[in-house]
Amino acid sequence: MKKEEVTLKESLFLLVVLLAIIGACIIGLSMDPQIPILFSLGIIIVFAKIKGISWDRVHKGISNGITPGLIPILIFMLIGALISVWIAAGTIPTIMVYGFGILSAKYFLPSVFIICAVVGITVGSSFTTISTVGIAFFGMGQIMGYHPAITTGAIISGAFLGNNVSPLSDTTNLSSAIGEVDLFEHIRYMLRVVIPAFLISLLFFGIVGHAKVLTTGEQINELVQTLNSSFTVSAWTLIPVLVLFLCAWRKIPAIPTLLLSIVFTIGVLFIYHPETSLASLSKLMQDGYVAQTGVESVDKLLSRGGIQSMMWSVSLILLALSLGGLLVEMNIIKTIISRISSFVSTKGKLILMTALSSMGINLLLGEQYLSIILPGEAFKSQYDAIDVGRKEMTRILANGGAAFNALIPWGVSGVFITGTLGVSTLEYLPFAIFCIVAPLLNILYGFLGKSTKASKASKAA
Repeated sequence: MKKEEVTLKESLFLLVVLLAIIGACIIGLSMDPQIPILFSLGIIIVFAKIKGISWDRVHKGISNGITPGLIPILIFMLIGALISVWIAAGTIPTIMVYGFGILSAKYFLPSVFIICAVVGITVGSSFTTISTVGIAFFGMGQIMGYHPAITTGAIISGAFLGNNVSPLSDTTNLSSAIGEVDLFEHIRYMLRVVIPAFLISLLFFGIVGHAKVLTTGEQINELVQTLNSSFTVSAWTLIPVLVLFLCAWRKIPAIPTLLLSIVFTIGVLFIYHPETSLASLSKLMQDGYVAQTGVESVDKLLSRGGIQSMMWSVSLILLALSLGGLLVEMNIIKTIISRISSFVSTKGKLILMTALSSMGINLLLGEQYLSIILPGEAFKSQYDAIDVGRKEMTRILANGGAAFNALIPWGVSGVFITGTLGVSTLEYLPFAIFCIVAPLLNILYGFLGKSTKASKASKAA
């Protein structure tokens, strides 16, 4: 006899057990996330068989869970290749040298936050922002004496702020589409939270940035000389950066944009280093760039990139999405959200539950798109029922979904950041201020702000 229906009590029990296992292993035992997530996947599969769920359905859940991650995984690999050729061609060293000439140590963190926000708005991708100018700023921060986690927090805060208000961002478009709200109306309404969150973040990085910087001006000058003598530092090496901005302006998707930037970077590399062989270029893109400047700090900072550098991240994403796919296929997530949605009757409670559901799905599934789609589909009828504008919903989906994903160690964004910058999620989490403040402000506004009625009028034509 088949017992395929999963009850609310079973769903809650499973989620508590899974979160306890993953949390205890990662936070308590400092384990890499792959093993506890793999163990959790095994628990779900055993439970599925106890409930009489067929292997075909189990395989379907895993397959459906992995599918949304295939494009991000390909993007990860392209970014790994991009980083290595950007260093080899001199693009990242040039950004660092020019940056040292413009930015002072005193205002470094606020400047990083603002610049990453502007770049994020322009290119519409937090990943691209972090893996390009973010890497350059990360290196500059270490040379100036800032703790890597603090610099990472400034980079992430700016990148995700820009991503959340960019009309080119996929998560911004998805949030507005789920709520059937006009894109630019959604962005304008987002600013009510983004602007205060921006000011709070700017104040935080301004205060932290006044902390004692260990590196002297003389040491920075020596490191700049090392960069100038060991890499090609020229405005021409910034052509690949210009390609990124032009592609963003033309609204070209991420994969062809990254491929074009790689091609132009290879062209710059061959111009300045014509002795480069195809075999060495292939190894560079596969295994990453290895700096040999003779200065340990610079070698450590600029030995990175390559497709292989992203494989740790890819393995974690595949496991996390497999687990998430099973939770969705077995209706565990839907059972809980459906029950929650039937009990919210006021604006404050509705927004709180939307936020908690979006953040909870990030915790359980690690996938920012599902953290927008599932709560959006579950709650939007309730927003209409109690006459609360759907702009309220799309705003919290963007902040509780896309931005909050960066704070999850096994989330797609968290995994990418750790793989790219080499700083663990738990280390940078206290400093990713925007990603923390924005969802909290949304919840606060839900209880204090006035209701935005006439939700249908806010829908896209």
